[in-house]
Amino acid sequence: MLLEIGLLIVGLVLLTVGADWFVKGASRIATTLGIPPLIIGLTLVAFGTSAPELAVSLKGVFSGETDVTIGNVVGSNILNVLLILGLASVITPLAVKRSLARVDVPFLIAVSGLMWYFCSDLMVTMVEGIILFSLLNAYLLFLYFSNKGKKNTDFLHEIQLDNPEFEQEKVHPHWAKNLVYILVGITMLVFGSDLMVNNAISIAKVLGMSTLLISLTIVAIGTSLPEIATSVIAALRGEGDIAVGNIIGSNLFNILLVLGLSATIAPSGIGLDQQAINFDIPVMFGVALLCLPFFLSKGDLSKKEGAIFLSYYVVYTAGLIAITIQPQWLSIIAPVFYTLVLFTLADVAYNIYTSRKVNNTEP
Repeated sequence: MLLEIGLLIVGLVLLTVGADWFVKGASRIATTLGIPPLIIGLTLVAFGTSAPELAVSLKGVFSGETDVTIGNVVGSNILNVLLILGLASVITPLAVKRSLARVDVPFLIAVSGLMWYFCSDLMVTMVEGIILFSLLNAYLLFLYFSNKGKKNTDFLHEIQLDNPEFEQEKVHPHWAKNLVYILVGITMLVFGSDLMVNNAISIAKVLGMSTLLISLTIVAIGTSLPEIATSVIAALRGEGDIAVGNIIGSNLFNILLVLGLSATIAPSGIGLDQQAINFDIPVMFGVALLCLPFFLSKGDLSKKEGAIFLSYYVVYTAGLIAITIQPQWLSIIAPVFYTLVLFTLADVAYNIYTSRKVNNTEP
């Protein structure tokens, strides 16, 4: 048991460092070649934060453990919003761009709903995977054309969070070193995902827990370490819009790239457990839905709202543990969590309505 835990931690370290080195090397080479920061941000940086999820999910597909793939995507998306955004906004209120609340978050809600629909028959097929992956390409094209010609300082700042030598690389490119970063980073991702999946499964078996539960919690936390680091650092530096954009973008990539690509190459599609469709995927959709009124309310995510997100993550995790101990509790826990989310949505929507009504009546 201790050996498996140790190897799991080694896998986490390899995944995190590997993703960082891959993005560092690739973004430096792209910068040297004169590729615009917008393109680097839309592709390499976004891919880099989702690289651990992709590596682990693909390993789950090839090893026949598709619960790892679904659990990793769903668990990471729930954790990204409730834990990471909650933690970052408790540190400092996070600014939310209007375009993010009006375009990207609604798109995330739609994509989450589409995933829920695809999973309703307990299988994500190759065709459904191709649809998700195609939506990713359409989304990237939309971002490219809608931001073309603008000053894309957010993308530049996000790159600089992971690559402080960004400007120096334009003057003194180091091709060999950057190629080594890319190759070593990819190697770390491959070996790290192998250790992560194999030992997570071993721990689940020893503890009598399902692979889905381990993937929703331990694996999801491990693969979300890049998002945790980027968002917290951005919050501490006062770059709240980057912290929020990083999470929303990562969640989109998790569904469209990680699940989409995994289902596309899976020989028999991605199968999933009944619990995922009865509880975890609806929670993921509810969490995405929860973002919209919070982001639209005042143009930022306050410390109070961050605390609400954190408390919901505690409730969700406690619910997972309770369901593992007594599976029949799912019929009680799921409606309770859904009711909490609905009450919160109604309360925020009412506050938005009353505040606008007051503003409209003021002389």
